[in-house]
Amino acid sequence: MVPELHLCDSNSGGRGASQPATPLPDALSIALWCPRRGRPVHPLAVRRKTPPANCHDCRKPGHSYRECPCIRAGRRCHGCHAATTDAWCIRAWWAERPGFGVGVACGPAGLAVIDVDAHEAPLPERDRLLPGIASPQSVSLHRLRHGLHSLTLLAALRGAEDSAQHVSTLRVCTPSGGLHIWYVGGPGHTWRCSAGSSPGRASTWQVDVCAHGGYILAPGTRTAAGTYRAVESMHRPARLPDWLAVELARTGHRPVPPAQRDRATPVPQRAREAVPAAGGGLCLAEATLATVLAPVLDCIAVAEGASSSAKLNRALRIIQSGMLAGSRRPLDLGDRG
Repeated sequence: MVPELHLCDSNSGGRGASQPATPLPDALSIALWCPRRGRPVHPLAVRRKTPPANCHDCRKPGHSYRECPCIRAGRRCHGCHAATTDAWCIRAWWAERPGFGVGVACGPAGLAVIDVDAHEAPLPERDRLLPGIASPQSVSLHRLRHGLHSLTLLAALRGAEDSAQHVSTLRVCTPSGGLHIWYVGGPGHTWRCSAGSSPGRASTWQVDVCAHGGYILAPGTRTAAGTYRAVESMHRPARLPDWLAVELARTGHRPVPPAQRDRATPVPQRAREAVPAAGGGLCLAEATLATVLAPVLDCIAVAEGASSSAKLNRALRIIQSGMLAGSRRPLDLGDRG
């Protein structure tokens, strides 16, 4: 049986701040724990989210990781392309610099991680908020603040469970108040990364995908901004939900034949509850989000035959009305690190 690590502190989930925190494991322990779960790892620069610099030869113009002798020799050049499960190699890397962070190569691990930002920022153009889902000008969007809102809205429109509240999979709170939701992509599914809501391959606003060709920070990793902490004790990624697989295929994260693309994006006739009631075991920011957005149920459970625009209109209206009265920051997400 694979041993567990305590990758979250005892104060996550909103318990009393006076309760002493459970110490997090050191970076080497995390780096050795991940491969026992089948997750290849590579170093990250000390207190940063990016890999350390390559060696001199690997920095030469035109050099490619594909034929690089450093990777074959077990050196750490080229970031996630050098990721390994070899314990000897891992120990050598962290002996060189014990302060290295831990990155997990998503592709070899079969992971599709939903990276949700919670930065208040100007809204994008309407066609970039929920790509492929029309939003008429009559619908006011100015109260939507960040990725946790847009992901909740998308789940509501699809009649699905909000992944931010998915307690059966590994979720990691980021220092900036965001959330990493870890899923296993499933056999035969090579999901592709997206970042920055690029026009060619874009997920929901402020929601990116870390998958093949990318990496994610392991829970327990420390950066200058804070620590990435698992929510409670669930450290196993669940299988990617079917509705999210459909959305990833629809938004360009996996090539889908045109004949399948049209029938892969149905809007359900009747939506079910998208935001469960907040409860024990959620980190404080998530509980706050669930409390504020729980009334979405009332606006998405519309009569059969109602258009998706009507659902969107009502869902947005309830999100607007549910914001905390008189606050410039409708949700106090705080610093989860």
